Amino acid sequence: MEEIKNWVSNPDQILDLVIKYGGQLLLAIITLIIGLWIIGKIIKGLKKLFEARDFDASLQSFLTSLTSILLKIMLVISVVTMLGVEMTSFIAILAAAGLAVGMALSGTLQNFAGGVMILIFRPFKVGDYITSEGHSGTVKEIQIFHTILNTPDKKTIILPNGPVSNGSTINYSTEPLRRVDFTFGIGYNDDIDKAKQVIREVIDKDERILKDPEPFIAVSNLGDSSVDLVTRVWANAGDYWGIFFDMQETVKKEFDRQGISIPFPQRDVHLYQK
Repeated sequence: MEEIKNWVSNPDQILDLVIKYGGQLLLAIITLIIGLWIIGKIIKGLKKLFEARDFDASLQSFLTSLTSILLKIMLVISVVTMLGVEMTSFIAILAAAGLAVGMALSGTLQNFAGGVMILIFRPFKVGDYITSEGHSGTVKEIQIFHTILNTPDKKTIILPNGPVSNGSTINYSTEPLRRVDFTFGIGYNDDIDKAKQVIREVIDKDERILKDPEPFIAVSNLGDSSVDLVTRVWANAGDYWGIFFDMQETVKKEFDRQGISIPFPQRDVHLYQK
């Protein structure tokens, strides 16, 4: 309060401070605005360069995000220096703050390390369909701290890179072929050979199903209510879901036409009267 009273009573002192520091403050503000604008242009140019050279999509978002953060840190250091803060003191303060923030954000640093590990070992890339941490979707971006998935029903899932890099991940896109598995149940009174023949005819009519490896049909289980026929066919990865849905509908219709039953669970109850 005493200093404020002194400044009020001495307008010349306020004017001296404005003259002394006003120019530096104005220059620092202008530098900050122009610097942010230049950084934005650099990041846009970097993205265009990556796209023009067909750079790996998995690295694009990671490198652009990292470059943006580093350039902004350098800009802040330059602006603070222009305000008259000594670099050694600022670095000491920055180091202490970085230690405190690092301890508070240990999970975030783990996610950063996880992102680096993902890009080094490449368990998946942008465009792959994966299952990780209980979620499934197509990889849209691999950012510094997170991996972004798009689900088939157009939801966005944000997964932290730390658990993703340390946990188990299923990548459905690494192999060109996939096996499609079915189980068709028939009644105990139905002809097993006839049911196999019907399934085989349905398979032969579908051109998406590969002949090599050869389709497999066999009795897999004698259940409480049905005889289960396991069916395994191979197809290109992109045809998986089409075959999965079409086969079940077509086999059901053919079973109905051929008089083969698909039994529902049932139980025989015997009553004894004394």
